[in-house]
Amino acid sequence: MDKNFSLQGFGSASVHAGHHPEPLHAHQTPIYASSTFIFDTAEQGMKRFSGEEPGYIYSRWGNPTMTEAADRIAALETFGLDLEVMGILHASGMAAISTLLFSNLKAGDKVLSHFSLYGGSNEILFKILPELNIEPIIVDLRKLDEVEDVLKKNRDIKLMYLETPANPTIQCVDIEELSKLGKKYNLIVACDNTFATPYLQQPFKYDVDFVVHSTTKFLNGHGTAIGGVLIGRDIEFMKTKATKVHRLLGGNSNGFDAFLLIQGIKTLEIRMDRHCSNAMEVAKYLESHNSIEKVNYSGLTSHPDHKVALKQMRHPGAMLSFELKSGIQGGIDFMNKLKMCVRTVSLGTVDTLLSHPASMTHYSVPKEQRERYGITDGLIRMNVGIENLQDILADLAQAL
Repeated sequence: MDKNFSLQGFGSASVHAGHHPEPLHAHQTPIYASSTFIFDTAEQGMKRFSGEEPGYIYSRWGNPTMTEAADRIAALETFGLDLEVMGILHASGMAAISTLLFSNLKAGDKVLSHFSLYGGSNEILFKILPELNIEPIIVDLRKLDEVEDVLKKNRDIKLMYLETPANPTIQCVDIEELSKLGKKYNLIVACDNTFATPYLQQPFKYDVDFVVHSTTKFLNGHGTAIGGVLIGRDIEFMKTKATKVHRLLGGNSNGFDAFLLIQGIKTLEIRMDRHCSNAMEVAKYLESHNSIEKVNYSGLTSHPDHKVALKQMRHPGAMLSFELKSGIQGGIDFMNKLKMCVRTVSLGTVDTLLSHPASMTHYSVPKEQRERYGITDGLIRMNVGIENLQDILADLAQAL
């Protein structure tokens, strides 16, 4: 694509943004399956290691396929915004979160976050960071007065970590208002945008410093590759400190997974439109079913964060959860009766996936803590797929 041509649509950017000219004129981005890259001369090698000359050295440090995937996601996160950001592709979402945390925090710092986080994020906050003398502080980030009170009392808080919509209660927090508070108290603000994707929500619009994704999910869309990305607006920091930490932690992606990610991103807009329309109808159906105690979907007016979701999201999304009246045994019976929908963890693929957080993604979170966060024994998490809506509803009906 001519670099002077300005794209007007998100779908076009999903297909073309971030593409770099390929010397052999391949139509599709090639898979660079090489661990190392050669130098024409010893002097060129010296210049590349010193940073004097751009170029690839070693695939743990960077790879053309990986670069294109990262650049495309960065372009989507800032589509329509007058902002330059830089992305670094990782081997997983947790690798991206690790780079974020370890490049920004040191012993004695504190991290402010909220309940109902992805299980892996919760564990790194409570099981890894405290051993490094970095303390997590959890507060209901929907209560802005309480947040400010905590910030006044804890001047060692360095970073505010958001996940919205959150996993698995679909809790939404106000990115704009929290970012304002963060800037008022000189905090770094980061947001996990995995559930929403850049198509539904752009946290950089609200002045956050970093965005992370598990690219395994909706960005890939087909469940074919694990990946993550860290995107930052401080280009110098991303090129130096973040890059150094990323390379030394060793959480790099690879050419093949990056290639699969690029192919998935191309259909992001049309996939998300179908995911979202199906999810809205499924949520309405579940809310009216007498076997269900509660449905967590921010598109429903019954969800406490409905207005926040409408404010910052194009659509409430494809993820929901619901609580069965029959508790843990009812959840087991329901899961076992599914005939088309898939019993598995993860999310973001084109097929409808259901999981039981209490025994799966949040198994390692103590029961008392889980329930305080709204993750009850009977809670079912659902990734609504792009299948025919009637088939999804029919499977749910017979299982319920």
